[in-house]
Amino acid sequence: MTPELTEVIPTTLGWGTVLHILSVLILCAHLLNKPRDSRTSLLWIFFASIFPFIGVSAYVLFGINTAPNKGWEKQLSDSRFNEILNQFRQSANPLTASGKRKKNLQHQPRLENLQVLNQIIDQSDSYHPLLGGNSIDLLDDAVKAIDQMLDSIEGAKNHIHVSTYILADDETGKRLMKLLVKKASQGVTVRILYDAFGSAEASLKLFFWRFRNIPNLQIIGFSQVNILKRKFQLNNRNHRKLLILDGEIAYTGGINFHNVYMKRGNHSGTKDYHFKIKGPVVLDLQYTFLRDWFYVTNEPAEKLLDATYFPDPEIAGNCTLRVVNSGPTQDEKAVALETLFAAASIAKKQLLILTPYFVPPQSLILALRMAARRGVDVRILVPCKNNHPTLQQASHALYETLLLAGVHIFEREPPFIHAKATIIDDEAAIIGSANVDPRSLYFNYETNVMVYDKDFTSTLKRAMLEEFNHATEITHVKWNQRSHWKKLVENFFNLFHPIA
Repeated sequence: MTPELTEVIPTTLGWGTVLHILSVLILCAHLLNKPRDSRTSLLWIFFASIFPFIGVSAYVLFGINTAPNKGWEKQLSDSRFNEILNQFRQSANPLTASGKRKKNLQHQPRLENLQVLNQIIDQSDSYHPLLGGNSIDLLDDAVKAIDQMLDSIEGAKNHIHVSTYILADDETGKRLMKLLVKKASQGVTVRILYDAFGSAEASLKLFFWRFRNIPNLQIIGFSQVNILKRKFQLNNRNHRKLLILDGEIAYTGGINFHNVYMKRGNHSGTKDYHFKIKGPVVLDLQYTFLRDWFYVTNEPAEKLLDATYFPDPEIAGNCTLRVVNSGPTQDEKAVALETLFAAASIAKKQLLILTPYFVPPQSLILALRMAARRGVDVRILVPCKNNHPTLQQASHALYETLLLAGVHIFEREPPFIHAKATIIDDEAAIIGSANVDPRSLYFNYETNVMVYDKDFTSTLKRAMLEEFNHATEITHVKWNQRSHWKKLVENFFNLFHPIA
């Protein structure tokens, strides 16, 4: 061996290089431990290889989904909570009678294709059946929706349960917390569950620390990062937006508690949709909240499943609704995606989709294309200017294949619209917290509500068509004229959207 090679080898194979190679090999071994999407796996290997240590660290934080396997994590927590509820229902517990009355309210959709959709959802989530006797109101003005929620909180007498992705240390967040402190002082039980990632800024400002010793008020962050419990998952976030009052009124949709919806100078605030629900489905939303709370706090399930939180379901209207929860746990894996896929597959006339983030997986792209090819009027509305520019570039990379199949894509002019809604054949709707992107469809804990009601769907459609009136349709001819450089940027960011 020449002296030159002898000098070069120790330099090129330093300890940093050896550790980098070993860490990438360990990452590869972990990826091969279970079947995974090949594109996602190759992207992680590529990312870890070209970014020493940063790539592997990102995989540990964002790429490992341990939820179905680890003893402390949410799947087993949910199963335990379900078991205790079933034990209660087999005893003389008051929840037994409540459960029987709820069973008597189960419904089936009127139209055959919607019956098929409901049967598909039954296979994914049989625990939350389609229930009649509900009312649902659309709140399409975010500022007024927050005001209405605060007014309803003012009237709560027994308990207030809040689950939100973002609870900010700003005017809106302070208004909420001031009112909740007041209600707690009146003897009302207040539980607040915020997502530790979405509300990180408020946490860093010690906003939540100020409320730690208030009687009747509990506030805790949902987080799957805990080194002591070997939990490193930043991806799995609680994206639900739930407000349940006395087990009788619920609010859900896309609205968080922060100032983004307020007008700033000459700029309008973010647009969003929220929904007020009364009737038996409120108890399913209540159960969803308490199951999450049990997972985070380990508060005794026997206490959380008290009949106080599950009053007799009362008839509040003629709407048939069902809760559709989705998340990375084994029982709820990709349910939001399956619901959208099924909706696209059974639609006969029209499919309207409103979403702020549109980066669907290939399976859903295929379903949308096939729907358009068989004559369904498929229309998708997204913001023309997104608050996540890289995600918008990834979304743009998917337009052409959809446009060629006859899917109509519209981009709404500012202000930014954060609403999520889907309408199927003017007969059914999907509303809730889930976006059409990998994070919502695979990683986040989400709550949607299926609505089988023509009157409500008509109201929602009018609101959505108003958004379409402020949008520009993207035609294939015009879209194909964009620059080659723009296409390269889109395709670059689209490479990473499975791991984004």
